[in-house]
Amino acid sequence: MSAIKRIIPMLDRVLVKRAETLTTTKGGIVLPEKAQGKMMEGTVIAVGPGARNAQTGEHIKPAVKEGDRILLPEFGGTKVEMEDKKEYLLFRESDILAKLE
Repeated sequence: MSAIKRIIPMLDRVLVKRAETLTTTKGGIVLPEKAQGKMMEGTVIAVGPGARNAQTGEHIKPAVKEGDRILLPEFGGTKVEMEDKKEYLLFRESDILAKLE
């Protein structure tokens, strides 16, 4: 987790870890890489302070927080590879589709 602590998103950006794709079916059949769908769900790892209000200059508090499960768009985000060899994505808060409960 120490590698993750080194990234602090700026403004309204959110660092997300995409959920793992299913590599086998419930029946135990192994799926080839091309047949595996892209997971559109993720977990928020870190959140920036929020966008700035143009009139007042105050930060607008983000709607998501660390640990939230969210629904992601199929495409988009900036890939970030960390020292722990895991891949994370940076999204703008406005790109996040929904919060999952």
